[in-house]
Amino acid sequence: MLNSLNPFAAIARRRQPSAAFVERAALATVVMSVVIVVTGGAVRLTESGLGCPTWPTCTAESLTPTGQMGIHGAIEFGNRMLTYVLCAAVGLAIVAARARSPWRRDLTRLGWAQFWIVMSNAVVGGVTVLTGLNPYIVGSHFLISSALITVAVLMWKRAGEGSGPARPLVAKPVGQLTWGLVAATGALIVVGTVVTGAGPHAGDAKKVHRIPLDWERVTQLHVDLVFLVLGVSLALLFVLRATGAPAAARARCRDLLVVLLAQGVVGFVQYFTHLPELVVGAHMLGSGLVWIAVLRLALALRERPVEEPGAADIPGPVKDEPRLSAV
Repeated sequence: MLNSLNPFAAIARRRQPSAAFVERAALATVVMSVVIVVTGGAVRLTESGLGCPTWPTCTAESLTPTGQMGIHGAIEFGNRMLTYVLCAAVGLAIVAARARSPWRRDLTRLGWAQFWIVMSNAVVGGVTVLTGLNPYIVGSHFLISSALITVAVLMWKRAGEGSGPARPLVAKPVGQLTWGLVAATGALIVVGTVVTGAGPHAGDAKKVHRIPLDWERVTQLHVDLVFLVLGVSLALLFVLRATGAPAAARARCRDLLVVLLAQGVVGFVQYFTHLPELVVGAHMLGSGLVWIAVLRLALALRERPVEEPGAADIPGPVKDEPRLSAV
């Protein structure tokens, strides 16, 4: 009776999603998480942050922007509508993971975590508008989006693995160095958010409160962290080669270095050209890609075996080694 009332069970009976479909659905959430960051940056860089002056409606009298509001209202409202596309992608990932047999509870939990992060960030976005683009609220809005990317990447990675316990593929000091790199990259993103909050792109043509810090000094701290992250990444690549780490781990480290170098070039260009909007937007995209690259590197240093049903009941003192999924 309960199964007849369970919509996921009904979907599973009608159409069983493949493991590849679940993985692609999880990847779609990663893509949409980055897209929503980029479009949010477009709202800010086109001075459309208050294009819709209230929330959850666009104006006190209208849900949608009016013709008198011009392009700024359309840009701000368009970014709000993309949240529904993001919700659809997250919903598809949840349904696919839940309908898949055998059911992976870890994947559905990660899917639901994304859903609640999206909902909380929608509220924070509304508070951002209602507070007239308070820079601290705007910064938290971006950092919550980074948290969404984190969970989305984790679900995407886990969808391509088994459900067994994680097993390290490198020595413990190498893993510790990698997680140190993750922490340094996280600090880099946080300081970059502060740079944006203190910088000239306030998000609206009217005078908007900025974080009261010396913008150039905070920028110098941001640059120092860039060199730290770049140096640790280079060192980690040599360590991975010297210790015979798996090829996938070395490839992820090379990917990170490529993205970091490209992001560094964009960052210097935007600074020396006085922060043109298009280049700043590219830098925001690069921020998301750097974070994805460092997470993929950290997750490539371990594997999760596929748990075979009944494997624990195999008689005898020696059991077959579990089949491993691709990293």
